[in-house]
Amino acid sequence: MKTSWRSASLVASAAAVLALTTACGQDSPPAASQNVGATAAPGDYGSIGTGNGVGGTAGGQQASPSPSSPSNPAGKLSVATAEEVGKVVTDSLGLTLYRFDQDSEQPPKSNCDGDCAKTWPPVPADDAEAGEGIDKSLLGSVTRADGTKQLTVGGWPAYRYAKDVNAGDVKGQGVGGKWYALAPDGKKAQGGGAAGGEEAGGEEAGAQPGLSTRNDPKLGEIVVDKNGMTVYRFKKDEAWPKPVSNCTGECLEKWPLVEPVDYADTKGIQEKGYMIFDRTDGKGKQQTINCSPIYTFAGDKAPGDTNGQGVGGTWFAVRPDGKLVGASEK
Repeated sequence: MKTSWRSASLVASAAAVLALTTACGQDSPPAASQNVGATAAPGDYGSIGTGNGVGGTAGGQQASPSPSSPSNPAGKLSVATAEEVGKVVTDSLGLTLYRFDQDSEQPPKSNCDGDCAKTWPPVPADDAEAGEGIDKSLLGSVTRADGTKQLTVGGWPAYRYAKDVNAGDVKGQGVGGKWYALAPDGKKAQGGGAAGGEEAGGEEAGAQPGLSTRNDPKLGEIVVDKNGMTVYRFKKDEAWPKPVSNCTGECLEKWPLVEPVDYADTKGIQEKGYMIFDRTDGKGKQQTINCSPIYTFAGDKAPGDTNGQGVGGTWFAVRPDGKLVGASEK
């Protein structure tokens, strides 16, 4: 991964509060003291199922996990055609299988453990077999951190989605801009939000910058990630004198953090205050714009969705200069 000279400079000067203050573009400290330890209350991060995304569940409550339980065998795999998504791989119960952008195919590796694996149960590899429309040579397995074997399709670890409870459900398509139904060739299913991903043959993969902008008909120019998903800020976060994220735990499940993006891989984003910071909850590093932590919304199912705008009166889309859309900074 490339590291720009600016990123290196920011890291080197992180210990200097004065330098960081300047990098964050703050002229003076806020009058009130900061409650650094505050975290999002349930009403602040909203429900995944709200808005116009495909397949949301009212209230964001997790559906019964039994059909998607990791103990359920995959059985004979087959191909189904899902509306707005296209051809997808399904298990013997007709449940859609998914892949995760943060995994890898060469070599196969799963990066979904713990709470992630509760929402996205890994598909066991033991009894999986190719049914009609499935190329047997594309099926394989990967050993997970707990020693269990997980099914792979085209090298990609396969998962079910806990909110898919009926055959034909594709509620996981595009969640967080990182989860997509598996096409029979192991690539992402093309409909319902895979923009910015792989086209047939994969030539267009990664063509969109890591962060860029688009003109939304209602919100104006806003920041989007590499998959075209809207980027948001949380008003309870801190930018001065250093970035602090107050979205933790369950909040992060609904508002996935934006991981570091090299400034060279952006287009139309303000450079001043563009930096990464180390989170204090063990979730690694997070990207900022004008020193404000940024996120996507799990309730946005496809590029163009802005279901997170105004949620809880604390979540808002982001301008290229890092400012909130439709809200004051106070």
